[in-house]
Amino acid sequence: MKKTIIAATTVMLLAACSKTPSKDNLHLVGDVKGLKKGTLYIQRVVDTNLVAIDTISIDGDSHFESDIPLKSPEVLYLFLDRGVTNSLDNNILFFAEPGEMTLETNLDNFLTSAKITGSKNQELYEEFKKVNSRFIDENLTLLEKKFKAIKYQSQKVVDSLTVRQESNIKRRYLYATNFALNNKDYEISPYIALSEIYDINIKYLDTIQKSMSPKVANSLYGKQLTKYIAEIKKQQ
Repeated sequence: MKKTIIAATTVMLLAACSKTPSKDNLHLVGDVKGLKKGTLYIQRVVDTNLVAIDTISIDGDSHFESDIPLKSPEVLYLFLDRGVTNSLDNNILFFAEPGEMTLETNLDNFLTSAKITGSKNQELYEEFKKVNSRFIDENLTLLEKKFKAIKYQSQKVVDSLTVRQESNIKRRYLYATNFALNNKDYEISPYIALSEIYDINIKYLDTIQKSMSPKVANSLYGKQLTKYIAEIKKQQ
């Protein structure tokens, strides 16, 4: 009887430990409402290519769960193989962090309906995208007007629109730079520098790099930013 109690206690302790989030592991749970059958791939960027690091088969139950080794916050992708197309609408970008995260969406609006929780970097990235999208939309509008002006050979209008485009780009880069500096304690900071303003004047990248906290500087993107800046300086 005593041995049975000890064995049962041991099993319970092991089970409890297995559910404890690891600092080097992402435990992702999610739901793709409406998905009855299909395959989900969790991907990461390796040498500019997307590589699958986990494959999840869906057959009847739209819920899924995955454990990914993750030593540092990193952008990952959840790709849905519909068996029809590899459209970008089938790929959800999310800023993963070690610990517990939840990703919920639906089959009809896989990308736009995605709700992701459990990551501070993800929250900040969504905040960044809301403002950044305004600059992108403005540039597309100006570009459309510019094409029409070129078509009708209105050089004065073209020149005016070019000035507005340049101003819009400057404001976009300034916003990204300030966002990275204001969030220097999070891995989103070097990620924004590398993904959004990598071609900005080196002095701004240098300022972002020097402002990073020790934890961020030692992260995946922190190290990449430091290496990237060093390579640029070598070429100058």
